[in-house]
Amino acid sequence: MKNLINQSLKWTLLLIAPFAMASVSPGDKAPDFDLKGHDGKSYKLSQVLDGKTTVVLEWFNNECPYVEKHYGTGNMQKLQTTYTGKGVKWFSVISSAEGKQGYRDAASATATRNERKQTSTAVLLDPSGEVGKAYGAKTTPHMYVINKEGSVVYAGAIDDNPSFQKDTVAGAKNYVVAALDATLAGKEVEENSTKAYGCSVKY
Repeated sequence: MKNLINQSLKWTLLLIAPFAMASVSPGDKAPDFDLKGHDGKSYKLSQVLDGKTTVVLEWFNNECPYVEKHYGTGNMQKLQTTYTGKGVKWFSVISSAEGKQGYRDAASATATRNERKQTSTAVLLDPSGEVGKAYGAKTTPHMYVINKEGSVVYAGAIDDNPSFQKDTVAGAKNYVVAALDATLAGKEVEENSTKAYGCSVKY
């Protein structure tokens, strides 16, 4: 009986293993990546950082109501405009697999970007889910702030109100704003890890 249980456990672990995700925590070196953008250009994290640039990764699914909460109110676009204006590179990452909700190729990602009036540096396409899984991105939006040295200084939710209702944006504590302001000022991020909320990433 014991051998049967052990064998069953072994097969269970083998089945689970291919779908295991990494988990990036504040203080960890940000996993490097090289992804195509909506504009056809390649974006390699290690080249973007270049020792002086702060980076934001924002997991994006246009059909997610939690994404709609922040884009429908203009909140996300405002943040993108504000911080790219301060030299931050902001990437909206789509890790939805082909055939799954939120999937975009370059042309449709460009159309969505124009429709949403996104002002992020680029929309990055990760249909294999390799980059999303390397970071442990679980939701849309799931936010990461990476400092100029290439270390993750914030990972988690965009703010402290996990509702999808648009009227909850005003008055919410924005963790990403706090993390970016501290990082750009050369200070330590006080609240560097929170539980991300939103729709599951459609790997």
